[in-house]
Amino acid sequence: MKFFVLGFLVFGSLSSSAQKKLTVYANKPVAEISPTMWGIFFEDINFGADGGLYAELVKNRSFEFTTPLMGWKEIKQQGNGRILVVNNGIESSGNQRYVQVTVDEGSYGISNEGFRGMGIQKNEQYNFSVLARKGHGDIKMHIELVNMAGKKIGEASLSNLSSQWKTSSVSFTTTDTATKGRLNVWLEGKGKVDLDMISLFPQNTWKNRTKGLRKDLVQFLADMKPGFIRFPGGCIVEGRDLSNRYQWKKTVGAVEDRKLIVNRWNTEFKHRLTPDYYQTFGLGFFEYFQLSEDLGAEPLPILNCGMACQYNSGEVVSINDMDPYIQDALDLVEFANGPASSQWGRLRADMGHSEPFHLKYLGIGNEQWDEQYIERYKEFEKVLQQKHPEIKLVAAAGPSPDGPRFDYAWKEFRKLNASLIDEHYYQAPEWFLKNVNRYDNYDRKGPKVFAGEYAAHSKTVTQFDNRNNWECALAEAAFMTGLERNADVVRMSSYAPLFAHVDAWQWTPDLIWFDNLRSYGTPNYYVQKLFATNKGTTAVPLLENGQPLSGSDSIYASSVIDKKRGEVIIKLVNTSSTSLPVTINIEGAKLSQKNAAVEQLYSGKMGVNSLDQPKAVYPVEQSLTIKEKTVALSLPPLSLTIIKVFAALTK
Repeated sequence: MKFFVLGFLVFGSLSSSAQKKLTVYANKPVAEISPTMWGIFFEDINFGADGGLYAELVKNRSFEFTTPLMGWKEIKQQGNGRILVVNNGIESSGNQRYVQVTVDEGSYGISNEGFRGMGIQKNEQYNFSVLARKGHGDIKMHIELVNMAGKKIGEASLSNLSSQWKTSSVSFTTTDTATKGRLNVWLEGKGKVDLDMISLFPQNTWKNRTKGLRKDLVQFLADMKPGFIRFPGGCIVEGRDLSNRYQWKKTVGAVEDRKLIVNRWNTEFKHRLTPDYYQTFGLGFFEYFQLSEDLGAEPLPILNCGMACQYNSGEVVSINDMDPYIQDALDLVEFANGPASSQWGRLRADMGHSEPFHLKYLGIGNEQWDEQYIERYKEFEKVLQQKHPEIKLVAAAGPSPDGPRFDYAWKEFRKLNASLIDEHYYQAPEWFLKNVNRYDNYDRKGPKVFAGEYAAHSKTVTQFDNRNNWECALAEAAFMTGLERNADVVRMSSYAPLFAHVDAWQWTPDLIWFDNLRSYGTPNYYVQKLFATNKGTTAVPLLENGQPLSGSDSIYASSVIDKKRGEVIIKLVNTSSTSLPVTINIEGAKLSQKNAAVEQLYSGKMGVNSLDQPKAVYPVEQSLTIKEKTVALSLPPLSLTIIKVFAALTK
């Protein structure tokens, strides 16, 4: 496709009368671009955490699923024995169960299927660990990785198991690749042994952290250069009922003590049931904060506000019983920002981070609505404004982009002079094109907007053909020019959801897809990346005949300058099916180079990426000659074009 792009950049033969004439006023700032303008929304949906970002390969490693042996099966090799699930009776423990394996003779053991299989790379190191206690007899442990055909592709042994609970570990290198491998734990000899926390991680994780995150998936996030990471969701925060809500304190400390819960998405959609979907919280709040720091992004945790999902149980805590929920918020600020001498700051330090995480934002509730939400939000605000006025609170405008609930929320939050209001919109591509001017008339002195969850949907949610096609991505790009033009109102935005496993998804579309070994960014991902990596510092006018471009002749546009880098950055979206010639005159800047850098992204409407064709829709970079202060080119049909002009910016 590169020759096609070059063809569009050759503009000398274009008739000047046919060209659309635009002007960028680089010396007339409209608004400062917030460093948090383009960010990431993370939720554990579609196997986004366990089986995804969290690199653990063993499913149900501590036998705490409702069905204790889910993911495991008995294996025999000229041997015999039996497996007993034992509950230690400590109800407050996050790890109540273990298995007691008795070997009568030969080789006997258990095998784990992983998360839709285990992805194993050839010639890579894998680290196995187990919390074990030998009962009687002489038992040796032999660990095997096998492929789908049962062929052994990696092995190691453990002996001299302790008679007291002790973690033993061993590493080995694999001899072959498997997309859907299995882990076999063989016990050889005669006797009895107790097993818990059976774990397998690749050595090659993000930053090579022990028991860390899947490297390729984090790299996609790092490449976006996000301004913030919102976590842990999403409806995960609410839970189907309050007993299933996300409680951050249960996700920190020693991993083996973190108390798992059923993932609320495992039965949400009847035709996409995933009964083996749990949250083990190996990826917990400490790891979220650490990831935010790694990526240079502001952490934005969202806390339960005393309300379960209103689409499910609608359960609420009495307004008189809100203190524990509010205390969780206060303790989280201490965990993130407090000194190592404080209770929760000490826990952070004990986990390996003595310095604060510098938390600045905190979300109260996900997408709740009506009086019961406003009432509970006020309780949080009253305490947090008094004790932590440095923290900006994010309030929810409900699940819809308009309507009575939305209007009511905005009315109440205007009275409270809320810092940020979280708006969500999952709509058809046409909606995004019609709403490019959505924020043009918002009150410049009112609360700021966090476009916290959005995606263009071609079909109904949960349908496989509701795909990440170029038509949807292009509509989002057009809409994002409207967000950028209104950067004084819109301070944060993020596409949602983020991740999806190709064999275990519940929701479509999603930004990044993966299987057990491979991953790819969708066309929507590359739109997000192009905006985020060309963020600039200040929005400036880009006009045609004195008016912004928001659909005139199917063109949508915005422009920013980057004062630090000396750049004028122009974003142009052509939603028509024909090429459109444009000339752009740049006023108020002294150009420092004769060439502009151009990135273009385009395809047919139904264009998609896949595991086998991960770059079918992918940005192409080119150079374009500038004549005096004028950039001229022809915009390809159905395209996003980013033009970067290097300049000495005048005041």
